[in-house]
Amino acid sequence: MVRVGEDLNRALHALVAEDPRVYVLGEDIADPYGGAFKITKGLTTRFPERVLTTPISEAGFTGVASGLALCGDKVIVEVMFADFLSLAFDQIVNFAAKSVSMYGEPTPIRMVVRCPAGGQRGYGPTHSQSPQKHFIGVPHLSIYELSPFHANAEVLATMLATGHPCLFVEDKSLYAQRQYDASTVDDLFSYDYVDPERNYARVFMNTPEAADNLILAPGGLFHRALSATRRLFLETERLCQIVVPSRLYPFDVRPLRPLLDRIPLVYVVEESTAGGTWGAEVAVRIYDEMWGRLRHPVRLIHSRDSVIPTASHLERQVIVQDSDIFQALQREP
Repeated sequence: MVRVGEDLNRALHALVAEDPRVYVLGEDIADPYGGAFKITKGLTTRFPERVLTTPISEAGFTGVASGLALCGDKVIVEVMFADFLSLAFDQIVNFAAKSVSMYGEPTPIRMVVRCPAGGQRGYGPTHSQSPQKHFIGVPHLSIYELSPFHANAEVLATMLATGHPCLFVEDKSLYAQRQYDASTVDDLFSYDYVDPERNYARVFMNTPEAADNLILAPGGLFHRALSATRRLFLETERLCQIVVPSRLYPFDVRPLRPLLDRIPLVYVVEESTAGGTWGAEVAVRIYDEMWGRLRHPVRLIHSRDSVIPTASHLERQVIVQDSDIFQALQREP
């Protein structure tokens, strides 16, 4: 069994080996440490000239990466925790993203900023956040999220091929989880892909057409959504589908239209706090496409409006849990 973190490490090794224009930058990524979560393990040993450990300056090394990308190289940046993206906001938003179109002609900026995100680990207020919502709507900036259904080699290749900077949000809780490589999730659930590009993985029980509810969940929320879905079936016999996108933004609702035409209730779950979120963006896109055919409003499920405590029992009260998703699914339309 390959775990998600192992698959990502292998994907990085393959990418650097195959393309001499790929660089990897970040804090503490050098061996023997290999990054805070060991995702870059072995890279500096194999590629010491192109895998570079940096000083503790997110703005500094993200700026260097942006410059390399502007000169035609391809760069993978590791920000140790997604909370620290705020320190690189200017370089990502005001330089990298804008450089794609502000020089009079299209300029490829092939840069991927990897950022471990999310809680569930007891890391406290400044190492547990999910800041995706702060980057929604930035022109020429795409947001992808780590998923157990999407091969990381393909996702990295897709991001670099866009020709503009991308955030790759990696929920820390996924690193040790199984990377799915067949059509079976477990004894009850199977999965397939909604679209030919395989951006949307769909998890279902029995036949997908029988589902009463649709949950849209990024990869880090999948296992909590699955637990809630299983419980809903065992206690009420109601069926859910879970759709896990690889790319969060820009969000294309068109491949989901056949599902939305059949399913009366749609839920979007995310770990961010409410207000200006990815879930709100998804709801707007669904309303644009499906207005007049929706039977109920899209339901949004978020973490509580609070900083994230370190104590595990308090952290669970703030961050979305499977019980919160289950309670939302139970409510009457």
